[in-house]
Amino acid sequence: MSRDEQLKIRWQNVVTILSEKFADGETLDLDAIIYLIGVQEYGKIKTSYQKDEKVNLMHIAICRLLEPYGYYQYDYTDAEGWPHYTLKEALPALKSGEQTLLMKEAIVHYFLEKELID
Repeated sequence: MSRDEQLKIRWQNVVTILSEKFADGETLDLDAIIYLIGVQEYGKIKTSYQKDEKVNLMHIAICRLLEPYGYYQYDYTDAEGWPHYTLKEALPALKSGEQTLLMKEAIVHYFLEKELID
């Protein structure tokens, strides 16, 4: 099986598992999955977050997802429990489709690491 085919299958597994668990079977999009990862990394589950908190949750997720690629490094967790990351290397200029592919690959890697999928 090619790397692209394997990524596609694993991505679909992630979407299916998370959609069934968090969206009553409705298909979650990439942004929703990034948001859920941010909530997981923050570690404080609330029924609702303010708009700025949602933005921060997505930022946390993106930093965490891109950390293994060398773009970010975990720095510290503040008194309120928010993780902070340092930018180590600027992201290359990517087209929209390339950004999406990178994020899907990073999410699949994250869930392989968490042993949600194999």
